[in-house]
Amino acid sequence: MGSPGRAIWADFSDELALVTEAAGQSVVALQANETHATSGVMWQQGVVVTANHSAPQDAVTALLPGGKSAGARIKGRDPSTDLAIFTIESKDEPPAVRGDAGLLRVGHFVLALARTRRGNLTASSGIISGLMDGWQTWRGGHIDRFIRPDITLYRGYSGGPLVNTKGEVVGMNTTGLRRGAPIAVPTSTVTRVVDELLAKGHIAQPYLGVALQAVSLPDDIIAKLKSEAHHGLLIVHLQNNGPAARAGLMLGDIVTEIAGKPLARLARLHGIFSEQRVGDSVTLSLVRSGEPKQISVTLGDRFEQ
Repeated sequence: MGSPGRAIWADFSDELALVTEAAGQSVVALQANETHATSGVMWQQGVVVTANHSAPQDAVTALLPGGKSAGARIKGRDPSTDLAIFTIESKDEPPAVRGDAGLLRVGHFVLALARTRRGNLTASSGIISGLMDGWQTWRGGHIDRFIRPDITLYRGYSGGPLVNTKGEVVGMNTTGLRRGAPIAVPTSTVTRVVDELLAKGHIAQPYLGVALQAVSLPDDIIAKLKSEAHHGLLIVHLQNNGPAARAGLMLGDIVTEIAGKPLARLARLHGIFSEQRVGDSVTLSLVRSGEPKQISVTLGDRFEQ
């Protein structure tokens, strides 16, 4: 007769297998050739989400549960969040049951699921080892929550789901955003990006339409400014009819602040823009001909210039 402890582990193991099997019904493999496949998640009817870095082709074969396959074509990409979506010809596969990544806690047990180039479901397990608030990727994308699972993402696992013990998908796994380290893009971010890609085919990126160069400010200019800025960004190029040109900015202007935030380097500009939306009006503090000036600019969409 087995011990109670063994029975508990056996029940847990059986339950985990059932959770894996159920969640695996929404996991697909996207295959562009015979030697490599990446995983994806059926996010909604006929729409597959995957990791952009691991699915560079625009037309692939989707290997579905039950040994079926279907053609899949790219619908949109967002490299800044490492997300890409494909539409598939088959409409029969159930979409993933999504959970709230905001409920995750450090220590929660999670699964990473994937599907191989032969169509087999595979799994890797671990715990949530780190959580933080929203963050900005190195490409300027906003991720609603930083989720670091202590889990092994084998080849082909990027693009597959992170699953909680209820069988809910709480994120998409990727090694493409933090130098190969596994993280999960939370469901809220994936849903937001998917909705915009389906509506527009791209993610709107606010921009000014300028080329900038970091410069130090002379002491006499610093004395005239109401801020503590010692550096700024010199406008060295203006896009014809771009947002900055339409607002009246000129070559040689030195931008010292945007929306009240000092600018000392270009990386700071990317961080400020990640908090803005296309169509927002932002105030630029600048120096023109040695004198402080403020100009309001309505941000445009980089992809609709």
